Order: sequence, then C-alpha cells, then structure tokens
Amino acid sequence: MVGTSIDIAALEQSIFNQVNSYRVSQGLPVLTRNAAIDNQVRIHSQNMANGAVTFGHTGFSQRIIAIGTSYKAASENVAFNQGYSDPAKIAVQGWLESPGHLANIRGNYDRTGIGVASNSGGEIYFTQIFLR
Repeated sequence: MVGTSIDIAALEQSIFNQVNSYRVSQGLPVLTRNAAIDNQVRIHSQNMANGAVTFGHTGFSQRIIAIGTSYKAASENVAFNQGYSDPAKIAVQGWLESPGHLANIRGNYDRTGIGVASNSGGEIYFTQIFLR
C-alpha cells in the first residue's frame, strides 16, 4: 500500500460502520458520530503518525476536555498497522480480540469520534473515543 493514496474519510467511516454493526449484533444501541470528538481524535492520530507523541493514550484527559461537551463516561481505543488492503478491518478485528478494547466498544456510550492519519512510512493510526 506504500505509495498509494489512503482515503482517510473512508477509513474513518469504515471504523464507524464496523463498530456500530458489532454493537447492533450484540443488541446494543448504535453510536452517533460527533464532529467535536472527530476533530480531537484526528489530531491525536496525526500526532502519533508524525511522532509528536508515542503510540498510546497520552493526553487522553486533555482530548476529552478539548471536546468541550459534557459527559458521564469516556474511553478511547487506538491502533496502528501498515501494509493491509483493509486497514480499518484489521484495526477493528484487533480491538474485538482485546478484552479492554472490546469493553469500550460494548460500553454504555452514545457518541463517538474517529480519527485516522498516516505517515510517509505507510503506517496508519486510528483513534476512537467513546462518550456518554
């Protein structure tokens, strides 16, 4: 996939659709996508992609505050991969196979935001925040 353009919006939408499909399959309500959350998680994914922060949850509380909306609970999933024809599917599969990430996907949340970024090395970074 190196050298090909990556459709960031399509990857974000794919994550959103896959997570909601999973939730529906489990009898859980769908999440609504929130632009303010999207903006914060896109920044985090870009910062991880360009090496400004290490891969992980650094700055999570600051991202939640920057979203600027009230909430009762919040959680975050991050992933990265490279070289896959469907990187969003690989990211979601990884989350579904990880107890902590799965708990976030199955959690009592109603809003979400998804941000994807890539770097020149072909690494693709994913961040998803869940809010209630």
